Amino acid sequence: MLRRAIISTGVLNRPPIVGASIPQHTGKQVFKWSRALSTASSPAPKTENEEKKQEQNPIAKLLPGVVASAVVMEGGFYSADVLGKGLLALQGIEGVPSPISGIPCSILLGLAISNALPLPKSLDAGIKFCTKPVLQAGIICVGAKLSAIDLVSTGLVGLPAVCMSIGVGMTFIPWFSDKMGLPPKMGSLIAAGTSICGVTAITALSPAIKASQQDTSFAVANVVAFGTAGMLVYPYLAHAIFPSSHQIGMFLGLAVHDTSQVVGTALTYSTVYGDEEVLKVATVTKLTRNLFLAGVIPGLTYMTAKREGLVEQGSGSLVPSFAEFKKYFPGFVAGFVGMSALRTVGDMSLASNGLALGMMDADTWKTVTSTIGNDIGSHYLLGTAMAAVGLSTSMNALKGVGIKPFIVGFAGAAAVGTTGLTTTLILGHFFL
Repeated sequence: MLRRAIISTGVLNRPPIVGASIPQHTGKQVFKWSRALSTASSPAPKTENEEKKQEQNPIAKLLPGVVASAVVMEGGFYSADVLGKGLLALQGIEGVPSPISGIPCSILLGLAISNALPLPKSLDAGIKFCTKPVLQAGIICVGAKLSAIDLVSTGLVGLPAVCMSIGVGMTFIPWFSDKMGLPPKMGSLIAAGTSICGVTAITALSPAIKASQQDTSFAVANVVAFGTAGMLVYPYLAHAIFPSSHQIGMFLGLAVHDTSQVVGTALTYSTVYGDEEVLKVATVTKLTRNLFLAGVIPGLTYMTAKREGLVEQGSGSLVPSFAEFKKYFPGFVAGFVGMSALRTVGDMSLASNGLALGMMDADTWKTVTSTIGNDIGSHYLLGTAMAAVGLSTSMNALKGVGIKPFIVGFAGAAAVGTTGLTTTLILGHFFL
């Protein structure tokens, strides 16, 4: 009816008015209309904010690099197991754990992969995450391996030898490193790794003093090279020089760098010469050296900050105040020391009333501390972090330094080994 009414008025049949302007649709307008119609039937495009949110998804961004680092870590530990057992087999020793740590093998494997293959950019964020938060978490967990009770169990006889070896290494190596023109932080890492506890000391100190990945890689390479050489030489040298098992064990615990290398060296001696006492003394002596890590890390961190002019000028005292230490004391180092203190309290309560922290018996406490310190800390977290360090280190940077770090490492290993030999002979003459 509406159409009939309109027709009756003559609107539809009316001719166009002369002189009237009829709107013309340009091509541009038609394009706009057609685009509007097409988008109306399709889903709306993502806004710029939505795209940024997708790109910044932390889990999706970190996962590829973390997984890659973890895979390299597992490959490194597998390689360490195969190489270590092969090394022992050459000496006629079978059925014992590998004396080679998986951590240095992880960093070396990562280094080989990153310099042989082009790595996609999508791995960068996860690899960087592993070299910082994952590494720091691993250092905190490693604190569960250290207890002041171990210091008491060694007796006062071995303590002077431990202090002398660490003192010589921490004094001589940085001095010689400076004379050779190496970066101060590299010298500090080589000193800590050689004098205290090998790769663990290097991985703990590196983020505290903000050392470069190049410095860390060279320090780890030194520990692997000269620690392995000590494993092959020291058991037979000790047997030729020292008359007692206690002296031999003490010397091996003082002269070899990494904890796993000390255990491997002592196992070699015990297997070849049938002396189990050497393994016990060497392990306890090495654990005593490890305890000094809790003091050396904050000390070197403060000294590095002072050398770089990051410490505010005060009274000029060589001993930092509590406020200064608190300011330049990394949080993860505080966590490491706190974890070590918790382990000590647990051991003390276990010895006094039979329950660690009033809750766990001896077997449970041993399982808990081993899981946190060895499995989670040393294996998974530090292993993954060191694999990431290898994946992010360029071989070109290592070529620029040359052989100087290994000269320093050899001289440092010789100095620490000679000090351990001399102090063990002196203490053996008077007390052992």
